[in-house]
Amino acid sequence: MSDTEDMDWQELDQNGPATDTESPAQSPAADEEGTGDLDAVFDVPVKVSAVLGITSLTVSQLLKLGPGSVVELDRKVGEAIDIYVNNRLVARGEVVLLDEKLGITMTEIIKANE
Repeated sequence: MSDTEDMDWQELDQNGPATDTESPAQSPAADEEGTGDLDAVFDVPVKVSAVLGITSLTVSQLLKLGPGSVVELDRKVGEAIDIYVNNRLVARGEVVLLDEKLGITMTEIIKANE
């Protein structure tokens, strides 16, 4: 794993956005590895989703939901959640609490062929 993969979201957020001089594609080592051509993709937005669980409801069941309603999901307490990037499963992780906000710690990276 690289140093970046070992960091959690809070550490990445504290480091702030990379400047042009900090970008891996701008470093001499990155150019030697042939990643200098990736500059254009670093600013492409992606949709990241963390799925706690899934359930199916009928429209009538959905309309009966209100404050305090409980919806049973297909996961058990403590079971890993799925992390999707652009609707593609890329990792599994655990929910953590970071300064009164929910966060995710990745525990497993899913390879493309799985």
